[in-house]
Amino acid sequence: MARVMHELSDWPAFRWDRERLIDALAAVRYNQGRLIGRMESLGFSLREQAVLRTLTLDVLKSSEIEGEFLDPDRVRSSIADRLGIGEKLWLPPDLRVDGVVDVMLGATQQYAHPLTAERLYGWHALLFPSSFSGGHRIRVGVWRDDARGPMEVVSGEVDPERRTVYFEAPAADRVPAEMAAFLRWFDASWMPPERGGLDSVLRAGIAHLWFVTIHPFDDGNGRIARAIMDMALAQSENSALRFYSMSAQFRRERKAYYAMLEATQKRGDLDITAWLEWFIAGLDRALAHVDAELDLVLRKAQFWDKHRGTPLNPRQTNMLNRLLDGTVENLTSSKWAKIIGGGLSHDTALRDIAALIVLGILVKDPGEGGRSTRYLLVR
Repeated sequence: MARVMHELSDWPAFRWDRERLIDALAAVRYNQGRLIGRMESLGFSLREQAVLRTLTLDVLKSSEIEGEFLDPDRVRSSIADRLGIGEKLWLPPDLRVDGVVDVMLGATQQYAHPLTAERLYGWHALLFPSSFSGGHRIRVGVWRDDARGPMEVVSGEVDPERRTVYFEAPAADRVPAEMAAFLRWFDASWMPPERGGLDSVLRAGIAHLWFVTIHPFDDGNGRIARAIMDMALAQSENSALRFYSMSAQFRRERKAYYAMLEATQKRGDLDITAWLEWFIAGLDRALAHVDAELDLVLRKAQFWDKHRGTPLNPRQTNMLNRLLDGTVENLTSSKWAKIIGGGLSHDTALRDIAALIVLGILVKDPGEGGRSTRYLLVR
């Protein structure tokens, strides 16, 4: 029996049991439509805020799956700047953050553009602006050459002692032909089922599995695979507006995600029904999480509507947005000064906080007093 699916003689002729998937596909399609309808009922500003929150979450969680933790404020600021939406945080640029953001936006905002090798090369270069990964120089913007040995696909754990090897990817000399076949399929399969195309949700799941199995780059394959998946989902909805994050769902279920990939790639045949069942169920769970995310967006909008005429300085507005977004917890005066930065003194932070208490926006949480006193947002 072959060790991994790409060694099979009929690779990549994937097959699946449509009867096992049909009910789950119908349910997830219904929930996709329900979500889009709910979002269309919101005002333009609320839709923008929901998109900004989703895209920020998508970038953060896709990177976290690989063990890379980005600054949420920088990610949000980068997305807001590129799309011209949301509040501007005026943070200095970060090439690494901006590169990840540009890959994700390139996939979702330009979903109608063909997926080509040159486009993938560009995404890879954006992910690694310094041409280094983990302290090692890598080949950027080209397919891998396996100069340092076979490409082993690992879990993404930072700790070498917990590093898990899942499988060995195809040899580098196979990659150009493998990717040419994948790209032909990806573009040819984007059409309605009645015209011979695949169901678009199945297509997104297949694209993700196929790409990570080839693993064509020295690094960044998981993030690019998820970008391609997001592109396919945007194509399925014919919309650049993203209201849910599959990467966030994969992050919540990271162990199951890697386990399902490994089981599928090593099962000894090309039946991917179990993978597609898991993928569809994960998409349904991602859609279900939107309700909680949307509640945060609505509460934030209601808060600012209530305080439309309240006199606030830029520092207070900045911090209140962070509290409303859930990116700051256990707020103290010392944390306020540190987050706002710019050499802000503890006394100035206390004055900002005291003014918000007088306005009825913040309230003291019983604590130890002094700099350890916590402040809560009045809902």
